[in-house]
Amino acid sequence: MNAYDPPAIELHQRSFVFDGHCDTLGDAIAPPPRGRDLTQRSEKGHLDLPRMREGGLNAQIFACFPGANRLNACPTSAALLRLEAFYDLTRRVPDQLTLVQTADDLAALTPDGPIGGILGLEGVEALAGDMSLLHTFHRLGVRNIGLTWNPRNAAADGVEVGSSFGLTPFGRELVSACNELGIMIDVSHLNAAGVEDVLAISDKPIIASHSNARALCHHPRNLTDDQIRAIAEKGGVIGATFVSHFLHPNFREASLDDLLDHIDHLVQVAGVDHVGIGSDFDGCLPPPELNSGENYPAITQGLLRRGYAPDDIRKILGENFRRVFLEVLPSSHAASD
Repeated sequence: MNAYDPPAIELHQRSFVFDGHCDTLGDAIAPPPRGRDLTQRSEKGHLDLPRMREGGLNAQIFACFPGANRLNACPTSAALLRLEAFYDLTRRVPDQLTLVQTADDLAALTPDGPIGGILGLEGVEALAGDMSLLHTFHRLGVRNIGLTWNPRNAAADGVEVGSSFGLTPFGRELVSACNELGIMIDVSHLNAAGVEDVLAISDKPIIASHSNARALCHHPRNLTDDQIRAIAEKGGVIGATFVSHFLHPNFREASLDDLLDHIDHLVQVAGVDHVGIGSDFDGCLPPPELNSGENYPAITQGLLRRGYAPDDIRKILGENFRRVFLEVLPSSHAASD
């Protein structure tokens, strides 16, 4: 770890740290020069298993992001390749990374044990509009689904479409099926009408895994105060993200303080029980203080300096995400559909 204040290091080491979003599996399957072995510490990218350990990370949602050019690729194959990259890591270093599929798996994670990985889809293009593939991906371990990336797909419109259309019939069926299977619904990237529909349809809490406050940075990927309140009222969590474009109107000036400002705002609007962190590591340009996985303690130190109580800091670092996933994930005896 870098040189942080001793109280911050002590608190961070006693906390359960849960990151709601990264795109690091894309680097695991990429050809050189981007591709890298995630079991080895690297100066490339933002995350690998050694830097996750150095940063005190206990749980991580790994997104299967098939890339921006979704029409000319096969998103189902792209998602499967990323899933296999994750499983390859668990086979090679089972003492460092384990798959979380159930509430019992999540509850069993310990500071000295392997990091818990939760597999997710970032956009449902991989399902090809076929509900049976949802069950297939569930059997493969997927437990978090972002309904869209930025464009339109079979379930809904992403934020870049700019439409007022809500979920499609497939999207509505998908939300209900995810509730039944124990898959978390993630509304980061979803347009406003889609978020409203998810909140109305889901009988479980939902998350926005990597979104900030639009009141502080007017970007369509950030949430309005009304959306923040509605997610909190549903029992969900918003993961404040490190994406510089979502932190500061001039993203080149984004800093750790900007992230802390967004956390402050989310806490003021949603309450401290509904705020987490979702880095978007390996899918974004982060501020310099947060440009590598060993730097998570910078958040702990920053929150302490702003006067947050240790118990509230532990909630933001990961207890809130852990709580909501414990509620939504299936128990062990109900894990298989």
